[in-house]
Amino acid sequence: MYLEIITPDKKLFEGEAKALTVPGSDGSMGVLNNHAPMIASLKKGKVKVTTDKSDVTFFEVNGGVIEVLKNKVVVLAE
Repeated sequence: MYLEIITPDKKLFEGEAKALTVPGSDGSMGVLNNHAPMIASLKKGKVKVTTDKSDVTFFEVNGGVIEVLKNKVVVLAE
């Protein structure tokens, strides 16, 4: 799936990802390829990105919104 993590200041990540874990307002959520469409709010925590090469990267966010649609994921983070 294609992933973008964007803050008001800059783009933190852009590219293909195998898996994504985000701190949802109601608990941790995982996103994989072919995930159902959704929009959800995020709370403060760590976003975990696993790339196609199985590299794992963490990004600290202070909240935000995630949108998943047709294998494209956009995280608008604070």
